[in-house]
Amino acid sequence: MILGHIDNISKELAFYPPAIKKGLAYLRAADFSGVSNGKHIIDGEKMHVVVSEYATSPVDDRKAETHERYIDVQYIIEGSEMMGFSSDGSGEVQENLLAEKDAVFYRNVRNEKFVQLEKGMFAIFFPWDIHRPGCMSQAPANVRKAVLKIAMEALA
Repeated sequence: MILGHIDNISKELAFYPPAIKKGLAYLRAADFSGVSNGKHIIDGEKMHVVVSEYATSPVDDRKAETHERYIDVQYIIEGSEMMGFSSDGSGEVQENLLAEKDAVFYRNVRNEKFVQLEKGMFAIFFPWDIHRPGCMSQAPANVRKAVLKIAMEALA
């Protein structure tokens, strides 16, 4: 997992692989006030973004997940949310939907830690990073978020 803020991208961009650079540059340049909710293609099957709005909810109501084919870059456009993560990749599988949705959902996650993301922050989750987005901190909060999906094959 990598945690960052979009305001620091110009200092950090040189350290990322080209596909992640392209995705972060897209997030920095996008005017999300004019982008509708839903899926938007950036580079065919290699990169797309899903924009959504929702209210955060208690940790126990949120599913922990991993993906095999895509890296998740979760970017907070408005609001704030907590995200759980575990980089040791161990958890009790609840539902395996890799073939249909590129997602595995977990019932229990070992060594899960939480981080608070605010407007302008992003978290990059690799296939080995179990992550639990959309968690509330003190009370439910409204969030608008862009989840950038970068195909693992684009990193080669």
